[in-house]
Amino acid sequence: MSSDVQKGDNLETPGARDLLLQTASNIMREGDVVDISLSELSLRSGLNSALVKYYFGNKAGLLKALLDRDMENIVKSVDALLAKDDMSPEAKLRRHISKCIDTYYDYPYLNRLLMRLVRDSDEAEAKRIADQYLLPLHRAYNRFIGEGVKAGVFRPINPQLFYFTVTGAADRFFSARLVLKHCFDQDTLTEQLRDSYREHTVDFIMAGILAH
Repeated sequence: MSSDVQKGDNLETPGARDLLLQTASNIMREGDVVDISLSELSLRSGLNSALVKYYFGNKAGLLKALLDRDMENIVKSVDALLAKDDMSPEAKLRRHISKCIDTYYDYPYLNRLLMRLVRDSDEAEAKRIADQYLLPLHRAYNRFIGEGVKAGVFRPINPQLFYFTVTGAADRFFSARLVLKHCFDQDTLTEQLRDSYREHTVDFIMAGILAH
């Protein structure tokens, strides 16, 4: 398939942009990597690889758009959870940690992609990523924990360190398929494995923050 858009190609193929993003996501999830081959992307999506340039500018633009897609969903879900006045601080935090586990099960490349783009981008883009995604999460953890401490159900802890604890617990497990394969003879991220790890992680982390 040519890497150039030929005359007569329909660049406005309905859903093409979303399909490219989802295919890239699938490739990285299945391969446990944070990079893609444009030829594989073209083959698996059934789309001309030149559409990457049309929609995203280049492969780096595609990866940034994928990060935006996935991180925007996380920030929105956190904002919605914070807005719930009918949930206790403990219930909110349990729900959030559970959601983190589900997110990293779906997108095990997410934290590695985030770190790669922050590292490889210019200062302005790195700051955009931090302002748009990392700082809102940090502020959310301040509120999650602050509300719990005020209610007397959480002991005072550092929200910044708590962020790294939750993210690390979610990211490390689902980005360690080679460890699972070579040490435990299991290299498939099944829903059953996700559910077991979710229950374990929520209980383990909450035991460290609850005031009692």
